[in-house]
This record gives sequence, structure tokens and C-alpha cells, in this order.
Amino acid sequence: MLALSKGRYAARVAATPEDLRACQALRHRAFRAGAEGLDADAFDGICSHVMVEEARSGALVCCFRLMALSGGGEIRRSYSAQFYELSALESFSGPMVEMGRFCIDPAWRDPDILRVAWGAMTAHVDSTGVELLFGCSSFQGTEAETYADAFAMLKDSHLAPKRWLPRVKAPNVFRFAQKLARMKPDVKRAMSGMPPLLRTYLLMGGWVSDHAVVDRDLNTLHVFTGLEIRAIPPARARLLRGVAG
Repeated sequence: MLALSKGRYAARVAATPEDLRACQALRHRAFRAGAEGLDADAFDGICSHVMVEEARSGALVCCFRLMALSGGGEIRRSYSAQFYELSALESFSGPMVEMGRFCIDPAWRDPDILRVAWGAMTAHVDSTGVELLFGCSSFQGTEAETYADAFAMLKDSHLAPKRWLPRVKAPNVFRFAQKLARMKPDVKRAMSGMPPLLRTYLLMGGWVSDHAVVDRDLNTLHVFTGLEIRAIPPARARLLRGVAG
């Protein structure tokens, strides 16, 4: 079972119903602007849930869930497949894992939380032989114009290879690769608007869909994000494994 301790924080897999409810409560606060309640769905019962806690107090500061797939033939089982047409990835032959419902407690701002979360993810990838990590990366709010520079940067530099490119499935999408075809991004504005999770994916060589799904229920715009493990730059991989070790 995954267990990782670094500095102030420790990561572990949820082991009890109470652990899962704590994750669902944190997700609800993070996704519903601080409201109390539980964010739960049918995928919770078939996923593993990773918790990052402040070691001294035991406070849950971050969580995410993992769904293991033996290969692309199972991609339609994923959460992401509800929103993206992923048949191009059905030919991916290696083991995959979907990382979903990633959130950090809005009251905690320490960048080490994200580092420990990625260290835990790296330990899982290394121990299970995963070859593709994927999921949905969310921008807060549904006004695409707010993130025009970020989407233009994704269009210019980070689109999925054509052989893996997700196609449109959701009824309400922002086709940024098409809409912003002529726009040149302001790099500073683009990076300031990029969600931290997505920024980390991109630093490791990740890629995205050519459109964003408008999710009015969670008040987000999200892009499908993929990361082929063998494509991670060696220096970045060493840093992650340093945390994971």
C-alpha cells in the first residue's frame, strides 16, 4: 500500500469508510466554494483514494482518486470518457491510470502539498508499471475568455499527438484550438491563469485535448490531459523520484 512522508506532509491510501467521507467532504469544499457536504459519485467505489495529510495535526489537505486500467481497451470505463470521445486511445497497449477529483484544501497554500501529491503519484506509477497517466484538469469558472492566453498557449505548444487526440463528445465545449487559431499568447498571463495541476502535467511533457468542456455543475472548464510516462524529461523524473523516495 502506498505510503509516503516528506517534511510536514504524509500521503497514504484511504483505508476506511471514514477516510473516504473525509475525501468527499474536502472535494465538496474545494469544488463548491467552501460549502459543506459530500462530493460523491459512482466512480468512488471502484477507485483508490490518496490522502495527503499534515503530519502533526492529521488535517487532510489534499486528495485525489486513481482508477487503474489494463490498457486502452478499458478507456470507456473512465470518468473522462463521459465527456470526451476517447476511441483514439483504445489502441494504447500499456497500463494506464486515471487521476481524478484532485483538490487541495482552499485554506492551505503550501506548494509542498502539490509536491508530495506528485511524489505519491510517482511512487504509484513506478510500483505498478503505469505507462499513461490521464485525467481532466480544471479551470475555475466557465468564462473561457478569462483564460484566453492560457488556452492559446495550450493550442500552440501542448496539444495531444494526433494519434491520441480526444474528440468532442460533451454538448457544451469551447474549441480553443479552432477559436484561438490566430491568437499569440502572453506567456506571463498564460502561466498565471494555468491551474497548478495542469502546469505540473505540462512541465513533465503532458498534452491536452483541443477543446475544453464547460461543466456548469462544478463551475469549471476542463481539458483532457495525458502524460506518457516515458516522455517525462529525465531531470524532471529524477526530481519526482527524489520526492517519492
